[in-house]
Parts: sequence; structure tokens; C-alpha cells
Amino acid sequence: MSIAIVILNFNGKSHLEKYLPGIIQHQPSDSNIYIADNASTDDSVAFIKTQYPELHLLETRINTGFAGGYQWALQHVKEEFYVILNSDVLVDEDWISPIISYMEDHPDVAACQPKILSIHDPEMFEHAGAAGGWIDILGYPFCIGRIFSTVEKDLGQYNQTSPIFWASGAAMVIRSADYWAAGGFDTQFFAHMEEIDLCYRLQKMGKEIVSFPASKVYHLGGGTLQYGSPQKTFLNFRNGLFLLLKNKSILNLLWLIPARMILDGIAALLFLSEGKTDHFNAVFKAHISFYGMFGKMFQKRRDIDSITLKKHQIKGVFKGSIVFNYYIKGNRHFYLLGTGKKMI
Repeated sequence: MSIAIVILNFNGKSHLEKYLPGIIQHQPSDSNIYIADNASTDDSVAFIKTQYPELHLLETRINTGFAGGYQWALQHVKEEFYVILNSDVLVDEDWISPIISYMEDHPDVAACQPKILSIHDPEMFEHAGAAGGWIDILGYPFCIGRIFSTVEKDLGQYNQTSPIFWASGAAMVIRSADYWAAGGFDTQFFAHMEEIDLCYRLQKMGKEIVSFPASKVYHLGGGTLQYGSPQKTFLNFRNGLFLLLKNKSILNLLWLIPARMILDGIAALLFLSEGKTDHFNAVFKAHISFYGMFGKMFQKRRDIDSITLKKHQIKGVFKGSIVFNYYIKGNRHFYLLGTGKKMI
């Protein structure tokens, strides 16, 4: 059993200075740390070479985003388990080993994520992952402990190990064999939702994705691309459509894509009413990009179909609309969504 902790870095010298010492201090004895530098223009590379020459440094020539950077870097990593970790994450003592032990005891589990809490307020869940990712019937992702902009306080209410739809790319442990069997991250996503797309394919292979809250980390968030930026809005809206186009059945796409287009249009108008013209434009650009890449993304369905187990149940799906529940019914906490027929 071997472990690779792989940290993708882009102009994150300050994060490496602050958080890398703790990662090194708490790494398992049978692990190696890789810094995958995504064509940084700051002093990150020089810092690593000078201060941490014992670490494995991988350098890309151009910035290909989270998806492309990891997809390139992981080709050079041969360990059995990948720990995909953001550079702005503060780790707890011995947070990796319990997850690895759990996965070794459960061979059908392809990926796990720890509980992700906020560095700014450790009693609160953090936006990028919280206690595990879910998705609704329309393809909108949310988290156990975080729905849209509402983030819950961690009271131990989600401490049980449980199946989820997707594990956060901020802190994820994944088997290298399963990663490559599913095709890895889709580089055309660039950033945002690529881990959801990957976990969807893994589940179609009959694998499970699990939240393991007995382990926890603390995430700064927005370390490379700030929350609330127009670029993030563009990527989230475009990649959300990519996710559906690649993975949903043709029959479902006939109603899902028009429904999402309408809801995206409403969201764009809300941005406009709030004076956020840059976000309004980002939604429009996202749709233009989606149409421009429609054929290329649609062709990828063939590869996905080749790994799909037709009768395998997809877990971590909310059978209602999270938009309706959040904005109309006012259910802004995960536990309010219910545990009956709407949950699997």
C-alpha cells in the first residue's frame, strides 16, 4: 500500500508557506508528497526547490486549470492511493490513515472525503465540500452541511460515514486504479465540477463515493479563484450543463437541458436585478460556450457508456429540486430535506 499526497499549486506560495509544514508533519510514513505546479508566475517553484528539496516537484508549462493540471500530474504518480489536496488546506493529525484503512476494508469504495471545515471559523462547515456532496434531480450540486450560500454549523449532526454523490476536490482520497479506469478528470472542464463528473462516472462503474467525517481538514476556500467571481459563475453554469450532457440519458436530456436553460435564465435575470452585470454576462457566455462545445462533449458519452453498469444504483441523489426546496419551501439545511422517498 502506497500513498501520494498531490497538491496542485498556481501562484500559491503564501499558501504553501503557511499550510505545507502541517501537511508534511502529519503525512503517513508510507506516503510521498508531490507539488504539481501549474505554470505559476510567482516564486512558488523556487520556494519549493529551496525550502523543500526532498519533495517531488512536477512542473507544467501552461496553466490548464484544476482538471488539466491534475490530469497531467497524476500521470507521473505511481502510488496506489492519490490524496488530492488543495494548497489552502490545514490538516488534522492522522487524517489520512483512517480513510485509507476504511477503503482497504471496503474495496468497492473508490473515493472518500473527510469533513471539510472552515479555517476562519472551525465550528462551521466550509463551502467546498462540507460533509460530502449530493446532487438533485435537475443536476444542481449541494453539500451535506452547505446548500447554496447557506453553511451550517458543525454540531456533529453529520458524523456518520455515508454514501455521497461526489467527493470534494479540495480534499479527496481516491484509488489510482479507479481514477484512471474512469478516465480521470475531464480537462475541458478546466475548473469546477470536474470532481462531480468523475464521481458520476465512478458510480456508473459500480463504485461508491463515501463521506468519512471521522477525519477532518480545514479549508480556506477561494485560494485560486475567489468565491463570487464572474469566472467562477461562468464555469459553474457551463460545467453544470457539461455534466448533464455527458452523463444523463438521452430521454432525460430532452427535458433536463430546456429546464436548466430556463432556470439559468432566471438566475441571470436575478444577477441583473442586483446590478451584477458581470455575472449576468457570465451566464450568457456559459451558454454560448456550452453550445460551441456541444458536439465534442456529446461524443464523450460513448466512453462513459463503455464503463457503465446498467443496473447499479446511483447514490447521493435528492429526488426533488434543491432550488424549489431552498428558495420556495425555505429548507436551507440538509436535514430539512427529509429522509423518506426523496432520499436514496
